[in-house]
Amino acid sequence: MGTKSINTEWKKGSAELLLLSLIEAVPRHGYEIGKLIEQRSQGTLSFHAASLYPLLYRLEKRAWVQGKWVEKSGQRRRRYYHLTPQGRKVLAAQRKGWQSFVEAIGRVTGVENA
Repeated sequence: MGTKSINTEWKKGSAELLLLSLIEAVPRHGYEIGKLIEQRSQGTLSFHAASLYPLLYRLEKRAWVQGKWVEKSGQRRRRYYHLTPQGRKVLAAQRKGWQSFVEAIGRVTGVENA
């Protein structure tokens, strides 16, 4: 398995956590979420619309996020997503699970602050 496929698998496993985290405090639209992931990861992670929007739709179907169409003067209509109370619970659980996972990987591999 090459590095690219390993990175793809890691991204798949963390995608929900990334998206939920970015809309925790502020409702955001899909394009903004994608750009923030790329910026905050310093280009290591990126999501194309073809994978980002279906994920947002799945999160909405699970009732973890709620989307709302917003029209602003001089801009095209955008769908802004925010966390639902159920989404906040899921995010808290995913953060806790991710923290435990990263700590365990660090202990096994000897990588500090993994």
